[in-house]
Order: sequence, then structure tokens, then C-alpha cells
Amino acid sequence: MKTSTHTHFDDLPDMAIIQIRPLVNYKVLPYSATTIWRKCRSGEFPAPIKVSAGITAWRIGDIRKYLVEISAPLKGGAA
Repeated sequence: MKTSTHTHFDDLPDMAIIQIRPLVNYKVLPYSATTIWRKCRSGEFPAPIKVSAGITAWRIGDIRKYLVEISAPLKGGAA
């Protein structure tokens, strides 16, 4: 019997890192890769970390904090 090694975003520790492909493919964020990079450049999205020469990733904790921040106005209710 084969066991699944697939881990859900919610199961990852805050100190884990995630690359852009899983962020986009697994719908962690409602953005395309292009939009994520644009938001990084403008300072709207957490800055990634350079893991190695060819690997850039984000801390899970930073993504979670961002998701809470963008959902806060929605929880406040309409006037």
C-alpha cells in the first residue's frame, strides 16, 4: 500500500518555505505567478528569500500573515 506524501498548506509549519509553483498550482493564493511577482516588487506581498542560485521561496508564516491581513477588511463588514 502506497502512502501519500502530499502535504497541505495548512499542515506546514510557519518556518517551512514554499516556491511559487505550489503557491499558484495549489491555489494557496488567488493570484497568478506574474501578479505575485508584481505585488512583491510593489511591496504589497512578502519578499521572498533566495534559497540558492536557482531557488526563490517564501516563508509559510509570511504567507499566512499576508492572508490574514488581506482578509481583515472583509471581516469588518460593510458600512
